[in-house]
Amino acid sequence: MNTSPAANLAQRLLEESGLTSSHEPIDVTLVSFFLEEHYRLNGRLGRLATEKDDTFRLSTDSSTYLVKVSPPDEAEAVVALQTAAMRYLETTASHLPVQRVKLTAGGDDHVTIRLNDGRTRVLRVFDFVEGQVLADVNPDAARLAEAGEMLGLIDVALRPFTHPADRRGLAWDIRHFHQLTELVEHTPNPEHRQLARSIFRLFGENIVPRLGDLETQVIHGDFSPYNIVVDPKSDHFVTGVIDFGDTVRSAVIFDPAVPMANLLGRTPDHPWRDACAFAAGYQRERPIQASELSLLPIAALARLTLRALITNWRAERAPERREYLLGHAKDDWTNIERSLTVSPDDVVAQLREARHGHS
Repeated sequence: MNTSPAANLAQRLLEESGLTSSHEPIDVTLVSFFLEEHYRLNGRLGRLATEKDDTFRLSTDSSTYLVKVSPPDEAEAVVALQTAAMRYLETTASHLPVQRVKLTAGGDDHVTIRLNDGRTRVLRVFDFVEGQVLADVNPDAARLAEAGEMLGLIDVALRPFTHPADRRGLAWDIRHFHQLTELVEHTPNPEHRQLARSIFRLFGENIVPRLGDLETQVIHGDFSPYNIVVDPKSDHFVTGVIDFGDTVRSAVIFDPAVPMANLLGRTPDHPWRDACAFAAGYQRERPIQASELSLLPIAALARLTLRALITNWRAERAPERREYLLGHAKDDWTNIERSLTVSPDDVVAQLREARHGHS
């Protein structure tokens, strides 16, 4: 990256988000030792592919757990924010199927591992949420609205929540999108670069002037189809909500924008249909201010563009994770292009219609 102020800002955001450094995978034997010592747990540990943590499935004689070890460059306060949000929801909204944090034998919610170089990593254990993720099923509009309702309920529950680290810098937070134009340089395809620039222009003209007055609170931040566990045969479609790794204080509309981004283009002839179905459900529980609704489509496009840009940038830097990274974002540019065939005004009309049609 070059050394302009914009590039330095982008670099700092990417660093604070734990996206710039690679680290040696933690030794499974060491993880087993800490689990035995602090949690009185032992069993079979299987490594799982994830974005940046070292993550394992622990199978004991009686239960299954998810074990996460944070990367060494993720601040302990940020990990504490993620855990605190989950524990807050468990206490104040225990009916919501949010993944539970398992405490150590001594009653702590994490274990700090000190590395030889002086850096620290944080080990946490969670209940393992069994089931399919939304990404692996083909939900209809009613089911997508139920998923939207769940995020709405989570955001209503999180409204009073605060934490000293909740204003963390996070590249995935859509409010920083306009500060990451630098990433366009790392996108090899010229047509993709042109698409990205058109979204940056939309965002700059419509959302940047409003950033200071948007309604804000702590949000989940990554309610993607990979973090929503579902049971298509159940009356309660959403059976688990996992991964609070992108929890942050930001504009409320940026929370539903994330799953909407993931749903764009899923039905090529009606690229916004599924996203609007999700938003309709969300608004049943957590209505979006009328003055902000028009920004939601642009926020969703910005998030999808952001994922495509960061994915290209990371795949270039971390060839060992290239396949995992590109797998999650393989259709992004196609879906951005499809979504741009519908004007933002038409999408807003769809959103209003969907909201009133399901109210």
